[in-house]
Formats: sequence, structure tokens, C-alpha cells
Amino acid sequence: MNEEVQRHSVHTLVFRSLKRSHDMFLSNQGLLPAVDEKAEMIRRLIKARDSYGLVFDDLKKMEAMKQLQAVEAGPNPPPPGTVDGDAPNANENTIVPYTDTSLTQKSLTNQNNSQNQITNMMRKAPAMPKPKWHPPWKLTRVISGHLGWVRCVAVEPGNDWFATGAADRIIKIWDLASGQLKVSLTGHVSTVRGLAVSARHPYLFSCGEDRQVKCWDLEYNKVIRHYHGHLSAVYSLALHPTIDVLITAGRDSTARVWDMRTKANVHTLQGHTHTVASVICQAGEPQVITGSHDTTIRLWDLAAGKSICTLTNHKKSVRDLVFHPTLNMFASGSPDNIKQWKCPNGKFIQNLSGHNAIVNCLAVNPEGVLVSGGDNGTLFFWDWRTGYNFQRLQAPVQPGSMDSEAGIFSMIFDQSGSRLITTEADKTIKIYKEDETATEETHPINWKPDILKRRKY
Repeated sequence: MNEEVQRHSVHTLVFRSLKRSHDMFLSNQGLLPAVDEKAEMIRRLIKARDSYGLVFDDLKKMEAMKQLQAVEAGPNPPPPGTVDGDAPNANENTIVPYTDTSLTQKSLTNQNNSQNQITNMMRKAPAMPKPKWHPPWKLTRVISGHLGWVRCVAVEPGNDWFATGAADRIIKIWDLASGQLKVSLTGHVSTVRGLAVSARHPYLFSCGEDRQVKCWDLEYNKVIRHYHGHLSAVYSLALHPTIDVLITAGRDSTARVWDMRTKANVHTLQGHTHTVASVICQAGEPQVITGSHDTTIRLWDLAAGKSICTLTNHKKSVRDLVFHPTLNMFASGSPDNIKQWKCPNGKFIQNLSGHNAIVNCLAVNPEGVLVSGGDNGTLFFWDWRTGYNFQRLQAPVQPGSMDSEAGIFSMIFDQSGSRLITTEADKTIKIYKEDETATEETHPINWKPDILKRRKY
């Protein structure tokens, strides 16, 4: 009995509450503002455009195509069974359609506009531009002397000599013209992974897997400064062209900015989540760019020591970066492909696909020849502007070494851009030059303009 009473009282309360709410909203309904029909119509149009905009665009294109086909086909003949007004058996009961000249002019104008739109669309169709002709490259010299994998190379600004660092812990300086050994520098206790020669001072900078960064005075061939701070192997270094600043990067996922003279760690550029394999530096913005095994490229503000933006287009580790010597652009190399970017915002330009290997290193000269070196000893030569692959080479393995020791670890053009120096896993240094006897007739460009260049993102 008590349960029935309680249930009845609960139902009564709920009913009263609903009635009170209903009466309250009903009484307030007259106070609401009137519906603005114009605003409501605009809202519906925006919503329809947002939801079905692509469908509307497709419909417009289809209508434009139909109108263009109708214009090209000409006036339609009268259907069979109808009587022409000029025929002899025409009478007064013949139905003559009403034609408005203004409407006819309007329809013709619309047809002309749609025809122009379609013509513009056809003009914008992507076509592969004709690549510039480059002479083929050939191997001219093989230099032996290191007792381990040759991991890095740097050319002196005067173009007289170049330096190489290897797994035998020695830095060797070679005469560029003759290929003769000039000096061997010892001091590292592990593999030398990065070298840079200053254009403003008689200094050579080196870094290695022993976590050391050294500054060598080339007048005395001695180490005069050490830069301590990296927690693991240092894989890459770069010099700022106008400021006395050194940037190093390595396996501790950071890039560090050093004051060259005071040895102070000015900035620690943090943000990467894996080994930083490459760092490059320039005077313009962005001043520092790093590529990492976490598949990202970061552009840094050197003054603030902060990341400006992160490029995530690569799907595999970024092994090397290189600036174009004359254009405000750079390229990145990875096992998935090579990508070109525009500074200062890192705008993606194009993919260079086809080098099906782990791309360890890149080099580019002022003539627009981009070279990529793979871990299987392959060299691919590309035209920078069009991304056309005009030559492929397989580096010959040094006699006595294994076939597997065919990897190319680093490469650089000399200051003139006419000689390419590569350092390899067969413990040799190879120098390539352009074939002076080649012409456009002997080595034509295999260019097919009807094949459209597809962009892969």
C-alpha cells in the first residue's frame, strides 16, 4: 500500500514539474525575437556550400563541358515530323516559338565564359618541363691511404686541398690537384664523423664518435680548443659563414651551438626524438636546419635558439641535407626519396624518386647538378630544376675489399663545382669529373614531354 502511494506521489511531482516547465517556456515564447529570413537563408547557403561545395563545383564543370560540346556541335536540326515555317505547306496554325534577344545574348556570353574557363583549365595541366642538358660524369682518380671506412670530407675555401676523416681515427689532408697526402692528424680516439674548414680563420673543425669536437690550428697542425657537452657520438658539424659560431649534432638527439673562441655552449637545440644525422648552416633565414632519424627536418631560429617549424614529409630517417649554392633552397635525402624545399618557410617543392637505396649523402653544384650517394655504391645525378635523373653510376669496388663494402658515406663538390669527391666503405676516396668529350648528340636527354610528372606527397 505504501509503495503505491509513493509511486503515485512521484508521478504527480514529475507531472507538475513538466507542466511548470512547459508553461514557463510557453509564456516566454512571445518574448523571443522574430526570425530574420535573410539571415536564415544566408546560414542555409553557407551550410550547403560547406557540406556540398565539391559537388557544386563538379556540377558546374559538367554543365560547362556540355555547353562547350553544344557550341562545337552547332545548331540542332528540326526533329522529324515538324514543319518548317518557310515550307510551302506551312499554315497559320504553325506554332512559332517566342525568342528573346537579350536571353540569347546572355546564353552566348555564358557559353563563351565556360569555354574560356575550360581552356584555362587545360592550359594549367601539369607538364614536365624540358631538363637542362648536363655532361655525364666519369671516375678520374681513386685515392687510397685510410685503414677504415672513410666517413667525411671537407674542401678548403682556397680549393688547394681537402680533408677526410675515417674509422681509423685519423684525419688526412690531400692535395686536390695531385691527390698526394700532405698531412695526417691524430688525436681522435674513435671514428671521425664530421669535418669543416673555416673560410675566415686557419682552423679545421672535427667531430667523432668519441663525443669530442676539436678545433685544429692549421698553421701548427695541433688541437687548440675542445668543445665539451655532447652526451654521445657527434655525427655532423657546420660553420656559420659570417658569425664565429659552430653547430654540432649527434646521437644525443640535440644540436649544440658553440662560440668558436670562448668554447661556450650558446644554445642547445632540443626537439628531435632520435639521432640528428645532419646539420647545415647559412647566413640567411633559416640559419640552421637539422635532419634526424626521427624522420623530421627542423628549421631553427639561431638568435632565439628555438625551432621555427618542423617538416614531417619524410617517412624514413633523414640522412643528409644540402643547400643549393645560388638558390634559396635545400634538399634532403632519405631511404624513401629525395625532397626539395624552399627557404625560409620550408615550402615543399618536389620529390626526386628512383634512387632505391638508403641515400647517405647529397651534393649540389652551381650548375644545378644534384648528386645522391647510396649505401650500395650507386651514384645518381639529377637536374635540380626538373628532378630529371640524367645519369646513374655504380662506383667500382677497390680490389681486395668485399662487394658489400660499396657504400658511399659522404660527398662534396670542390669550390669550382667541376670535381666531385666521394668517400666510401672500401676505404678509398674517389674523384669524378665531367666528360669533356660528351655532347648533346652523343648523350641525348631521354625526355618524353607527353608523360606528366606526378607529384607524390
